[in-house]
Amino acid sequence: MNNQRALHEQKQNNGKTYLIGGGIASLAAAAFLIRDADVRGQDIVVVEALDRLGGSLDGAGSPQDGYVLRGGRMIESKYLCTFGLFSSIPTLDGSKTVTEEIFDWNRVIQTDSKSRLVRNGHRVDGPDFGLSEQHILTLERVSLEPESMLGRSTIADQFADSFFQTNFWLMWCTTFAFQPWHSVVEFRRYLLRFAHMVSGFNHLHGIMRTVYNQYDSLVLPLRKWLEERGVGFRLNTRVSEIHTSEEAGRKFVDRILYSRGGEEGEINLAEGDRVIVTIGSMTDSSSLGSMDAAPVPDDRPGPAWQLWEKMAKGKPEFGKPAVFAGDIQKSKWVSFTTTQSDDTFFRAVRDFTGNIPGEGGLITFADSAWLLSIVLPHQPHFIGQPEGVNVFWGYGLSVDKPGNFVNKPMSACTGREIMTEVLGQLGLAARCPEILPASICIPCMMPFITSQFLPRAKGDRPEVIPEGWTNLALVGQFCEIPDDVVFTVEYSIRAAQLAVYQLFGIRQEPPAVYKGQYDPRVLYKALKALHDI
Repeated sequence: MNNQRALHEQKQNNGKTYLIGGGIASLAAAAFLIRDADVRGQDIVVVEALDRLGGSLDGAGSPQDGYVLRGGRMIESKYLCTFGLFSSIPTLDGSKTVTEEIFDWNRVIQTDSKSRLVRNGHRVDGPDFGLSEQHILTLERVSLEPESMLGRSTIADQFADSFFQTNFWLMWCTTFAFQPWHSVVEFRRYLLRFAHMVSGFNHLHGIMRTVYNQYDSLVLPLRKWLEERGVGFRLNTRVSEIHTSEEAGRKFVDRILYSRGGEEGEINLAEGDRVIVTIGSMTDSSSLGSMDAAPVPDDRPGPAWQLWEKMAKGKPEFGKPAVFAGDIQKSKWVSFTTTQSDDTFFRAVRDFTGNIPGEGGLITFADSAWLLSIVLPHQPHFIGQPEGVNVFWGYGLSVDKPGNFVNKPMSACTGREIMTEVLGQLGLAARCPEILPASICIPCMMPFITSQFLPRAKGDRPEVIPEGWTNLALVGQFCEIPDDVVFTVEYSIRAAQLAVYQLFGIRQEPPAVYKGQYDPRVLYKALKALHDI
């Protein structure tokens, strides 16, 4: 018994772990450290440059000033790492686990879009994919071709121009935010990863939602669980350098340099200490507008990119951040969050689409020059959101073209102008004087939001544990995890689990990535759908 107690204490006191970045990857890593590596919460420190946790899973605002969501990630039932983590995390009221809450909620409200596309002012229920036999053969070839052969090529390099005029592409690119100039390797991974969802894609079957926005439903319960176990959070603290050393063939981090409140500081690492860094950021340099002001673009890479760039200088095993942060014109788009004190708009959209809020999912306006999409979630969408206040979210992929109803590029539009365009697309232009005064639309320009989709090759993204490093792991959307897909919560959580297990020598693996492409039933249904049968 004494030997067991000594072993337990030895595990618990096995150094400190510093998590750089306060997004879902770091929060998940902290939970895995406690749950699976037997690390004390008091030996875990999360360092975040902003004044709040959550990273890209954010949610803020008020009914008076307007709520803000930069975006939300899709969730589906095969996110095994995500649901495995949140099966250990209670909801805020402690009544069940977060995983149980999500599955219970989605049994009640199942996504079944009756208006996935709007074309010529009419909703399209269950659009045909419209693929030719040549398009399907190219999809099959890309799915089978090894990533090494596809290299840095783009989707446009592999497909005929006519492919990008199909309903399949229109629904695919707006669901996942792909552009023709994005990496065909990432496109291939998505085809394989979500093969089981192709058969219901035109109704968005299988897409799951959280009860509230993902900050309230995922981040807040996870933070509460970590705080209860003594995890430390250093907010408003910007890490400027991860200082490294090499000794007797060992590469390791020995110091963390940071600034807080105008003062410089450093953390000296002791033997046994570890560092997990979230590299890059999809939402770095985001800027908000208002109802009467467009967001002011900020094209400079922010703290997360600057840190990764400094780390990677002279260390090829840390990847190539410039590959992802070097072409903002190909990685930017604009999202917007609209808060309304009147239900006129929500009732009009319900009647137009045939879906109640929370049931329909993404609505894409096929004729929109901005490639505009909106989603009306179940209300309330924020904890504490008053009755009679509604919130919806939307985004545009082609933000530098003039709109159909507003003769300005979306990137230069105020919230009022964006709402005017939305109402025009819905055939509600005549009701602008009624709906606009009850709306607070806050646009958000995100220059790096799809940077993880830019063409890349092997070595551009570093391994979770770079070769030769003893106390360092790299997590987030820009590390390399075979088979899984970036731009998902699952990718960040899988990276966190891999980092903890490998750093601490835990002899188990995260759940394997679901591979429906090897299930004959999945393939049969997908092929029927691709042929519009």
